[in-house]
Amino acid sequence: MRVCQNPARLWSLQLAAALVCVVLCAADAAPLATLTRNVPSAVAYNLVPRVGTPPATLKLHLAITLPMRNQAELDSVLREIYDPASPLYRHYLSVAEFTSRFGPTESDYTAAINFFAAAGLQVTGASANRYLIDVAGTVADVERVFHVKMGLYKHPTENRNFIAPDREPTLDLAVPVLHVTGLDNYTLPAPRWMHSDDSSTNTSTGSGPHGNFIGSDIRKAYYGGTVLTGAGQSLGLMELAGYNISDVTKYFSKFGPPLTAPVNGISTDGTPITCTGTCTDDTEQVLDLEYAISMAPGLSQVQVYVASQPVSALSRMASDNTSKQLSSSWGWSENFATDNPLFKEMAAQGQTFLTATGDHSSLQMSGPWPEEDANLTAVGGTDLETDGAGGAWDMETGWSSSAGGPSLDPTIPIKSYQLQLINSANDGSLALRNVPDIAGDANTDNYICANKTCSGGYGGTSFASPIWAGFIALANQQAAANGKPMVGFLNPTIYRLARSLQYETIFHDETKGRSGNYRAVKKYDLVTGLGSPQGEALIDALVGAAK
Repeated sequence: MRVCQNPARLWSLQLAAALVCVVLCAADAAPLATLTRNVPSAVAYNLVPRVGTPPATLKLHLAITLPMRNQAELDSVLREIYDPASPLYRHYLSVAEFTSRFGPTESDYTAAINFFAAAGLQVTGASANRYLIDVAGTVADVERVFHVKMGLYKHPTENRNFIAPDREPTLDLAVPVLHVTGLDNYTLPAPRWMHSDDSSTNTSTGSGPHGNFIGSDIRKAYYGGTVLTGAGQSLGLMELAGYNISDVTKYFSKFGPPLTAPVNGISTDGTPITCTGTCTDDTEQVLDLEYAISMAPGLSQVQVYVASQPVSALSRMASDNTSKQLSSSWGWSENFATDNPLFKEMAAQGQTFLTATGDHSSLQMSGPWPEEDANLTAVGGTDLETDGAGGAWDMETGWSSSAGGPSLDPTIPIKSYQLQLINSANDGSLALRNVPDIAGDANTDNYICANKTCSGGYGGTSFASPIWAGFIALANQQAAANGKPMVGFLNPTIYRLARSLQYETIFHDETKGRSGNYRAVKKYDLVTGLGSPQGEALIDALVGAAK
């Protein structure tokens, strides 16, 4: 006798069997590797000796990133947002809009957070753009979760040992993971300030002690007016160590104006906001505050994003989207795959991100990351002179230590708007991104209060970047007053302005001075970029570029 089976019932049984197979196969599946390399080349290619094992109880702070979606579409959106002929010109995205179109999916992000929490790691931070998860755990936890063995290795060029995994991490997680930052400390982040102990050669015209410049001198030289103060604007600083607000209050009580801008510290991954314990030097952190606020003393707030991993601070700056002018004066190990999507998010949201280029004449010696990235604005250095103590801008030359040149990463091509200014005089690359884009005072003739004392002889492109961030706050204040959108990512606009007849009236064009292999020349060069800001004229041009 033949038995007739119900087709629907048969399909249901087959589906159930298939699901059981999927579960069993997943349980037996090999762990998935991250989408990018995490092991330093020195370890991967056995170029350094292993000298020991870190304590199993040593705590590590990791930043785990998931891949963004639809990156080709995002590139197209960015072209539209910064094209004056487009109906989308300066129509910036909100964080929610960006995340829904380009961020990791909510299901993937939730699954990843749940996985790391269930695996015994402490989830210390999450991001509104669903891009990054901050976690902390012991070496033993990290080895178990990521299927690695952590080792201590002798650094090939520095007198220290560094920690690193012996192999690429893998995870028992079906969600793709882009990168795990913090598994090694082969390259340590470095601030970009310099100090000269020799004040006998100081010929600067500042109003501070011994002729050093103070913040109000820089505001006078680069803005010159009094109406704009940055009122209503929030400015963000990226710092990789904590700071002591007492140094900042001492500076403004000593030199003025009265400090009215609230300074709000934000730890993005559990790193202490105050410089205590292992933090022994807050020079970079407080000079950024002192000179950014001096340029825009009426700021509604300054947000200081403190993290141990740069990508953690960058992700929070982008996903908060509360500060439209952002600055970093730190250099760190290049990770294009993790950082570049965040710089593009900032540009899409109308945030201006500025970074110091470094202080050792060449990109090779100074970093070269992140200034090589083409989706941010790199700030080089100049030697400023005013017409007297506290006076107006008088002249400016290229600073001898300003880092610049074509990108050392051959995968970062030149943008079309920069290509139009490259010629035989400036020796720029016709194929690769060129650095810097703009510049500001960086000679060692600036006065600061840091580490509980005040002194002069400080310089570096560390000053130039927060100075420009303060200047952009003035421009955005004017934009808001005029009912215009924020100026956003500067590069498409400033290079377009540089090709116009306005150029000489909106930028100080440094045509003298050299740094390393490059010299300052007319218009664009690899020492000072397009130059330094020429006050209200540049502000009007930046704001007026909007429809």
